[in-house]
Amino acid sequence: MIEGRLVGLRPLEPAEWEALWRWNSDPEVMRWMFDGYQQSLARYLERGRERTANTYGDVLFGVVTRDEDRLVGLVRLSGAEPETGRAELDVYIGERDCWGRGYATEATRLVCAYGFDAMRLHSIMLWVVTENAAARRVYDKVGFREDGRHRECFRRDGKWYDMYLMSLLEDELLA
Repeated sequence: MIEGRLVGLRPLEPAEWEALWRWNSDPEVMRWMFDGYQQSLARYLERGRERTANTYGDVLFGVVTRDEDRLVGLVRLSGAEPETGRAELDVYIGERDCWGRGYATEATRLVCAYGFDAMRLHSIMLWVVTENAAARRVYDKVGFREDGRHRECFRRDGKWYDMYLMSLLEDELLA
């Protein structure tokens, strides 16, 4: 387990994929994320059983609270290649009662440190909807910088939104 003060990061157990199904079925949790097509609980549990071990190219960790060892969210570094030293970050806290407690900030900081130290990445990037102020605050606290803007590429509730491309270089991670 990768441990912080508030949360730890650890690989998911197959049975925990039920939590992912619950979170991904919650419109408020998925408000600013690409949610794809709804899947059955059986399909999520099957994905959990089929998931291969973490690899350099795709690292997925559950975010668990240190005080209760409760699964509350996910972090993922994907698309990593040693030749480029880059990966893409996805992070979310699925348990709504855990929002605003600093869990996402610490989980983001922990997985970025893991990416820079253990994976020897040079750069971690992400996309965030311009209207997602809570996520933007997390990324700013960790040291991410805006690289660009993709116009009207995310649709929600009949409206198109822009997305920021943000990145963090290994020497920019804020403590």
